[in-house]
Amino acid sequence: MNFSKWIGAALGWSFGGPIGAILGMALGSVVDGMSNGSAVNTENPQQRTQTQPGDFEVSLLILASIVIKADGKQDQRELDFVRLQFVSMYGKERANHAFKLFKEINKQENISTRQVCLQIRQMMQHASRLQLIHFLFGIAKADGVVTDDEVAQIQTIAGYLGISHNDYESIKAMFYKSTDSAYKILEIEKTATNDEVKKAYRTMAKKYHPDKVIHLGEEHQKGAEEKFKQVQDAYEQLQKERVF
Repeated sequence: MNFSKWIGAALGWSFGGPIGAILGMALGSVVDGMSNGSAVNTENPQQRTQTQPGDFEVSLLILASIVIKADGKQDQRELDFVRLQFVSMYGKERANHAFKLFKEINKQENISTRQVCLQIRQMMQHASRLQLIHFLFGIAKADGVVTDDEVAQIQTIAGYLGISHNDYESIKAMFYKSTDSAYKILEIEKTATNDEVKKAYRTMAKKYHPDKVIHLGEEHQKGAEEKFKQVQDAYEQLQKERVF
């Protein structure tokens, strides 16, 4: 599949709004030629349509670029992580297309984080937005050094995306381990009863179930499965510690 066909087949609502403008700058006439009549009204949440795999993909690329630039420098390990993740998810050919687009997006200055996130929030389902945050934390850790600027940027993105503080801390705890990581992943306090731990596990397992992002395709379910396993591991850890 050539590049223009890949773009045309993969995207839905991303052709409109601020994300469409970023794509237009990245791809020029390619997007201009295919976007006529395809813009969406991102001002009205009721216009939300099913997110296509490409919509998630483009959103991920733009947000990844924002996070990578957060500390004022771009480490090659972070760029390599993005590429490897795309190869893992999409295979080499599609990953090459995606990374080509990423490099063009990455050249752009003054991308409005707020505007991009508000479009994503209005058009993308909650489970998919959680998956975006999970991926962004992976990028932040890719170079082995997590800066305060990167964490602050992801937290800002999460807020704009409508991700609650507890959900944000839950995903963050999957990457930055501490003595209370299991509790944070399950979104409970250390004082929680065993019954509350069990209830929290059922709630989080449902929230992070891979089927929540089945509409994004098999490739994106892999990331959801990783989150789901982290929830299971956290629960099993507390089972052992509390002996229940």
